[in-house]
Amino acid sequence: MNIAVVMGGISTERNISIIGGKSVVDALRSLGHNVIPIDPAFGKDYQKAEDLIIDVSKPVSIEELSAFHPRSYLEMMELPLWNSIDIAFIVLHGKYGEDGLIQSLFEFKKIPYTGSNPKTCAVAMDKIFTKNMLTAYGILTPKWIPIDAQSIDNDDLIKEIRKELGNKVVVKPNDQGSSIGITIVKSGNLDDIYFALKEAAKYSDRILVEEFIDGREITCGLIEGEALPLIEIVPKDDFYNYTTKYIKGNSNYICPAELSENVTEFIQSVSEMCYNILGVNSFCRIDYRLTQENEPYFLELNPIPGFTSTSLVPMAAREIGIEFPELCERLAISAIKNSRK
Repeated sequence: MNIAVVMGGISTERNISIIGGKSVVDALRSLGHNVIPIDPAFGKDYQKAEDLIIDVSKPVSIEELSAFHPRSYLEMMELPLWNSIDIAFIVLHGKYGEDGLIQSLFEFKKIPYTGSNPKTCAVAMDKIFTKNMLTAYGILTPKWIPIDAQSIDNDDLIKEIRKELGNKVVVKPNDQGSSIGITIVKSGNLDDIYFALKEAAKYSDRILVEEFIDGREITCGLIEGEALPLIEIVPKDDFYNYTTKYIKGNSNYICPAELSENVTEFIQSVSEMCYNILGVNSFCRIDYRLTQENEPYFLELNPIPGFTSTSLVPMAAREIGIEFPELCERLAISAIKNSRK
């Protein structure tokens, strides 16, 4: 197959996307496919993607991203090479890649692509909207308050957050990934909550503030609607932040997670429900906090999770005998079949 691996982009998760994209390129080439890496940040100069070298130890800064422009995505779509491409394998994360924009462009050009459709991606990237949807179906999720970033300079609002959610809260940008902009406040200090809101507001116009759930970090990958073995994440820091996610040795992973059969099957069942409720296609990853009482609290659904050979979905797939190159090829073939329906 002629496969374009679309990676990089102009979101704060650019570096992670490049690492994942390179892994997918290598995997598909090892199976004999003709693979062209494409970074939409470069527009028509797509060849630059072949030799990208990045530092994954830190996220790309907002200042660095200002060198790129969203119009480059449109320039990329004008490339004649798309006429000979069988499938676009999307390894973009965050804004313009995981929010439905790139998927809409491929829909317009009638180019098959991996992952979910524009609507599902847009919903899944919107943490507040996702929580509202899943709560309506009875899915357990931490109590939360949606905040407009324009209103954070309000003492009464900050006091209301502590009153409603308690001293321990998690403050997140509404539409970011890779734990960028997230702060966990355990002190109940009003200034700490305020500064956490300020940090989240750097990355999003809307902020999600959740109650902090004490418990274990559990994640469930899904492929074509079927839940994979669960993974427990044991970060060496206070929480699973950017550093513990992407710097080798800063987290331990237990796969399959050491849970009873009943708890495992329940979390997998809930994950499959979420997959269907949100209309996910092909694959995703869902994150939970599991309390001492074995209650799984839904945190978020990632429509395009990390995709290096050591990322969590490939790790879980390997547990049931699906190696990384086979997984990449399977998702590409599935996308072509779905585009013909």
